[in-house]
Amino acid sequence: MYQFTHVNGKKVADIKIYALSTCIWCRKTKKLLDELGAAYDFVDVDLLPDADSDAADAEVQKWNKNGTYPTMVIDGKKALTGFAEDEIREMCGK
Repeated sequence: MYQFTHVNGKKVADIKIYALSTCIWCRKTKKLLDELGAAYDFVDVDLLPDADSDAADAEVQKWNKNGTYPTMVIDGKKALTGFAEDEIREMCGK
């Protein structure tokens, strides 16, 4: 099973980001969370071994039928897709 990387910060929600290491929108999403001081976990799906990558892709498909990145799962209840700056700022209270 694949591992998420944890980024320390203020816990505003249980945030899990499925990202690609080469995706500018994924980098922008992580950078914004860093700037806002939010804690989150992420995995760069394209850097995973094949079996783990397939499992992560399947999880992304559950939350985002288009299978696009970044896919951010909030509290295991809803997902934000793409660079959702306004929604991220609202979630972080900024």
